[in-house]
Amino acid sequence: MAGKDPKDAKAKQPAKQQPKKAKGEAAEAPEQGSKPARPKLNNAASARLRKKYFEELRPALLKELGLTNIMAAPKLEKVVINMGVGEATQNAKVLDPAVAELAQITGQKPVVTRAKKSIAAFKVREGMPIGCMVTLRGDRMYEFLDRLLNVALPRVRDFRGVPTRSFDGRGNYTLGLKDQLIFPEIDYSKVDHQKGMNITIVTTATNDEHARALLKAMGMPFRLPGTN
Repeated sequence: MAGKDPKDAKAKQPAKQQPKKAKGEAAEAPEQGSKPARPKLNNAASARLRKKYFEELRPALLKELGLTNIMAAPKLEKVVINMGVGEATQNAKVLDPAVAELAQITGQKPVVTRAKKSIAAFKVREGMPIGCMVTLRGDRMYEFLDRLLNVALPRVRDFRGVPTRSFDGRGNYTLGLKDQLIFPEIDYSKVDHQKGMNITIVTTATNDEHARALLKAMGMPFRLPGTN
């Protein structure tokens, strides 16, 4: 009787089973070159104003504006906060407190803005730092707007409402603030002087009427007609 082929014997042997991992045991590192798994978003921890918009405000806006498509309802796209520091042309160190204060207000690191062209009358050269800005989207945008409407604006001295003529005709609204101390994140003892800022709220509305209805539903305190 002929001897058995050793290759056939190896093929008939059962494959070794890998031991199962217990719960809580760390998973193996991904292979080199493979993409890491994307972390899952926690939708339960979304901003309060964002949750209110999708649950209450959007259905009310569809009914008020006479819209049938839910995708046509106006919504927030982004919020841009711009702080200009004219003294930075003479002393660049003046810009550091402005960047730190804007980071405290928004919770996001600002970007330093630079002059696009030289202006001899203002002693500005191209590329000089002249301010800082932040663009907010997502939950940070809704959280900032919530704090602005419910905490910061009521702290303005002799506040009578925000102007209604600050729309640009394409559904975007710009609000100017003269003082950064209305935000509770700013420590009064560490402020050297007042710094103003412009807040631009960009929406998906196609006209000013839809944008005004959106901001009013969110709680924007527009000035009453006939009020100076």
